[in-house]
Amino acid sequence: MELGVRGIAVRILIVVGLVVALIAPGAAVESVAADRRADLPSWRLTPTATTNTLIALDVVDRKVVWAAGGGFGGATNDGSVVRTVDGGRSWQNVTPPGGAVDSFRDVEAFDRDHALVLALPIGGEPSRIYRTADGGATWQLVFRNTLPDAFYDCMAFFDDRHGLAVSDPVGGKYRILATEDGGRIWRQTPSGGMPAATPGDSALATGTCMVANGRRNAWFGTTGTSDGSSHNPQVFHTRDGGKTWSAADTPIPGETASIASLSFRDPRHGLAVGGGFNPGEGIDSGVAASTADGGSSWSIGDPLSGFRNSVAWVPGGGHTAVAVGPSGSDVSTDSGKSWTQFDRTHFLGVNCSSSGGCWAVGSGGMAAQLVVRRP
Repeated sequence: MELGVRGIAVRILIVVGLVVALIAPGAAVESVAADRRADLPSWRLTPTATTNTLIALDVVDRKVVWAAGGGFGGATNDGSVVRTVDGGRSWQNVTPPGGAVDSFRDVEAFDRDHALVLALPIGGEPSRIYRTADGGATWQLVFRNTLPDAFYDCMAFFDDRHGLAVSDPVGGKYRILATEDGGRIWRQTPSGGMPAATPGDSALATGTCMVANGRRNAWFGTTGTSDGSSHNPQVFHTRDGGKTWSAADTPIPGETASIASLSFRDPRHGLAVGGGFNPGEGIDSGVAASTADGGSSWSIGDPLSGFRNSVAWVPGGGHTAVAVGPSGSDVSTDSGKSWTQFDRTHFLGVNCSSSGGCWAVGSGGMAAQLVVRRP
């Protein structure tokens, strides 16, 4: 997402980050508890080992959670990587050496020791991927981008060995990296299996713009274009581990909204959320779409309460999902057809696991665990 054709996508992401970064770390959370229905979920807040804005996280299990973010500017909002190994009771700052100047936008973790983080281009540095095998005590630089037009947005892993990373279009096509050894070595996949990208299209570096489900299925979403072509955001899907891809248009309006995040509860049922966000122009609109055929077709649901940066299915919740963004959190209990706002905390990332439940991260280095009220 360099300047120029990527400028609009960058503006959305940076504005979200800057607005959240301005919130004092200890600011009180504006809650809708006063009129919250008894069956709505809530967040149990906890500080982490940083006061910098966190944007991405990976919930490994009930004890281990990794999170990353920062890089929005200012001495109190440097790049940060943190983790907990005791369910959030305590956190450690495990930022790679020199990483305080970075802007981390994705983290993929496999256990308490093994994880990878993606650093965006900032201060003249290119996109990079770091890997740790000792809980963040040391980090290895495993990928450094050398193409001036490449901008890596997100990573996704099928298992603890096989994963992908997606870059904005290079030479008219999205660029895909693949690893088969847990992220030690990354190689570009052949471009012949990737459809041509729409001119002016890109992805948002939110940590969940690319997701995987099962051993072979992965998806990534795009911003659409607002350059007069009015092309709606698309979802790209691979069924063979990243060798070949198909692209499906969504009904999300490209002139006013982008896809920021995807989540699939199985290879067929998925959600896409995003919208438009620019408070300087009074824009904070949320949009959600759902698919029941693996992303071949999408249907628009009721509007979200505002721009949503991240979405995740709630484990064991059947048709339940949560979405978070600068203006709060929404929950859906009907697979994304309708949404209800249940909190106004400024979160930018949400992730769930079957053994660890759901966590969110956001401004001031805040993390929170979802409390679900079962009937």
